[in-house]
Amino acid sequence: MLDPQGRVVMVSGASRGIGRAIAEELQRLGCEISAGVRDPGHAPRGCFAAHYDAVEAASADAWVEATLARFGRIDGVVNAAGILAPGNFLRGEVADIEAMWRVNMMGPLLLVRAAWNALAQGGTGRVLTIASLSGKRVGNDNTGYQTSKFAAVALTHSIRKEGWKQGIRATAVCPGYVATDMTVNATFPREEMTDAADLAVLACTAMHMPNNASVAEFPVNCRAEDML
Repeated sequence: MLDPQGRVVMVSGASRGIGRAIAEELQRLGCEISAGVRDPGHAPRGCFAAHYDAVEAASADAWVEATLARFGRIDGVVNAAGILAPGNFLRGEVADIEAMWRVNMMGPLLLVRAAWNALAQGGTGRVLTIASLSGKRVGNDNTGYQTSKFAAVALTHSIRKEGWKQGIRATAVCPGYVATDMTVNATFPREEMTDAADLAVLACTAMHMPNNASVAEFPVNCRAEDML
């Protein structure tokens, strides 16, 4: 396992939900956290907080620059910022579908591009993308969300392939229902959903595997369902 002590990790969407849980777990392990949030006042305690909004084209570059100015290095990027909106194939609003694509796929692409040179420098750069089981199979009629998450999984594999020789490893985390704000209106029983803190432990374990034992992706579910 890689020693997490002192490793600098950028975490988008760190103000709540899965992103916050991962930021807090990484802190517990000894990492330095650069939290990218729309409102820096909502970042987890003890993190370096910077403004980041996935819909702003220049936001990724500015956050990377701020992180390097503060720490001088970047060892990992966690793409946890994401949105869910109605996106039915025939009836969904095009603007909603485009917004999910922009945040859930283009956001991670631009952020990892911006951090690429820093990730490659240490030889053990890590990228963790919070995708979804909706990026592995189609379980409902939200085409917009599913296509954005399928793309996020594909993007993660592309990052993994592109950065392999430089020691960059990428993992797509594909959970089902997780008890966060995003699932508050879901019909599935909340008490049976995966806890974000438990998902964070799994994600951070995968993130600190050595270069020769990298985890490309993994599904996490809270109910009996056929996997791959």
